[in-house]
Amino acid sequence: MTPRTRCALLIDPPASGDWNMAVDEALLESFADQDVCCWRFYGWREPTLSLGYFQTHDDRRRHPASLTCPIVRRASGGGAIVHDVELTYSLIAPAGTPLASQRERLYRMVHETLIETLALLGVPGASLFGHETLVHPEGSPFLCFERRSPGDVVYGDAKIAGSAQRRRRDAVLQHGSVLLGRSTAAPELPGIKELASREISNQTLTEAWLPRLETHLELAFFDHYLESSEQDRATELVRVKYASDRWTRNRTA
Repeated sequence: MTPRTRCALLIDPPASGDWNMAVDEALLESFADQDVCCWRFYGWREPTLSLGYFQTHDDRRRHPASLTCPIVRRASGGGAIVHDVELTYSLIAPAGTPLASQRERLYRMVHETLIETLALLGVPGASLFGHETLVHPEGSPFLCFERRSPGDVVYGDAKIAGSAQRRRRDAVLQHGSVLLGRSTAAPELPGIKELASREISNQTLTEAWLPRLETHLELAFFDHYLESSEQDRATELVRVKYASDRWTRNRTA
């Protein structure tokens, strides 16, 4: 039997966008040189727009409904996300772990466990988007959930979950969001509640998803709480980076 990879688990309460992004980067730095993965579930204290790493700040004008939302820039790529009625996760897979060597398949692996979990929670209609990336003549949509790539989780024609990565030599960081319901800051995007007439809380999805992640990704979860050094680093990253207008606008801090 293949030994499972130990994986630190954090289940955090809703927080501000700059804190959420800073914690993910602090954990990436902390775990990058270990043989242990890290999985974190979290939510958002208020509707927040996150830009993908390569998007321009001015692009946010393309989405008037979220103009009043706080804005942050993610370390991972992909399209912008209005974080509100959703469950967000981050996965850190250091270079020496089996998951890091499967980084191209990580999206699909995680999303398949989500589809299985949703079916058990009474939402059996979710599936992987199996076509080629949709090409839009006018360019990629601003919002992640208006884009379609192979491996996205869809319910009918609507995307309900997607993931993006940041790849470093020493580790992979994967971000993902599950759209549980419609946000007033992104009214064009229905969530599971509207599509499947099923209301699922962050806690319910977390508790049902964890055993399937553990089994299919061959992980052994153990509880982890931010160490003082990780908290200090996250606080510093908020100050110099994620709460910095310079970083948010230009990816420099």
